[in-house]
Amino acid sequence: MSDVRGLVDVLGRNEVFMGVVAGAEGLGLPQWYLTAGCVVQTVWNHVTGRPLTYGIKDYDLFYFDAADLGWAAEDAVIRVGAEVFGAVPVEIRNEARVHLWYEERFGVPCPPYTSTENAIDSFAATTCCVGVRAERGQWRVYAPHGLDDVFNLVIRPNPVLAPESVYAAKTKRWLEFWPELTVLPWPGKD
Repeated sequence: MSDVRGLVDVLGRNEVFMGVVAGAEGLGLPQWYLTAGCVVQTVWNHVTGRPLTYGIKDYDLFYFDAADLGWAAEDAVIRVGAEVFGAVPVEIRNEARVHLWYEERFGVPCPPYTSTENAIDSFAATTCCVGVRAERGQWRVYAPHGLDDVFNLVIRPNPVLAPESVYAAKTKRWLEFWPELTVLPWPGKD
C-alpha cells in the first residue's frame, strides 16, 4: 500500500485534510501543495489504528510566488486562508520567501528556492518530503524519496539544509505521539 494510490486512499479518509484540499484548490495559489506533517501523520495514524487527525498540529499549505517577495503579499494570502479554513489550523507559506527569514530562525543560510518542490526537498526528514494537491479533481503527488518510509513508520534524516537540532526537535515531538516510529540517527551519530 506504500504507493501513490494507497496514499491518496488514506488521505481521502481524513475529512479535515480533504476540506483543506478543497479550500486550497479554491485559493488558486501557484505551485501549492499540502505537505509534511499533515500528509505523513495521516498515514501514521492509519497504519497505527489511530483516528486520522490524531497528533496533527497543523496543515502545511506551501505555494511558490516569486512575483512579490514582500511580507504584505504573503500576509494577504494568509488572511484569506484564515477566512477559508476557519478553525482548522492551516499554516500558509510562500516558499519563494523562505530564504529571507530562514537563517535568523534556524541559524543556517537557505539559498532561494526555485519551486515548492525544491522547498519540499529540503525538509529535515526525507520521510516528510511529500506534497499533494488536487488539480481539477486529479491528484498530484510529489514524493522524491518514495513512500515506503512513510508507510513503514521510518524517519530518515535529510541533512541537505536543516540542522540536526531541527531533526531532533521534530522527531522528539513525533515519538511522543507515535512511539512506534523508527527514528534513524543523524549522519555521523550512531
